[in-house]
Amino acid sequence: MTYRKSEDAIARLTPEQYRVTQQNGTERPFSGAYDHHFAPGIYVDVVTGEPLFASSAKFDSGCGWPAFARPIDNVTEHADLSHGMRRVEVRSKHGDSHLGHVFPDGPRDMGGLRYCINSASLRFVPRAEMAAQGYEDYLDQVEEDR
Repeated sequence: MTYRKSEDAIARLTPEQYRVTQQNGTERPFSGAYDHHFAPGIYVDVVTGEPLFASSAKFDSGCGWPAFARPIDNVTEHADLSHGMRRVEVRSKHGDSHLGHVFPDGPRDMGGLRYCINSASLRFVPRAEMAAQGYEDYLDQVEEDR
């Protein structure tokens, strides 16, 4: 599957999705749709549809944003020195969407990283719909439906 950012995809974004993904914004903590969402499936870039995170790597960090221990694919890391801080920004590989940041304070038993991601940058694909939407190659990374 080919993942590309297009003018049509950008035009379909809500104002909040645009602010977060295209203008490097951050949604308010505890305000995003996926903070306490734990259904089996994958999270893809809201702009391109490229697969980013699996529900099996999601955990409740209490930080106010969805947290993942690791990406499944298509995530790049960049130095971010904005706001007087030294952080590592994460972006989607093909769409170059701003996703959030990664920190070294995740669960040790899951690798020790916490990918702190804005819900506005994601679209959730339930496990039951993954094959129909072209994500069957990632089914082995998602737990069974409950």
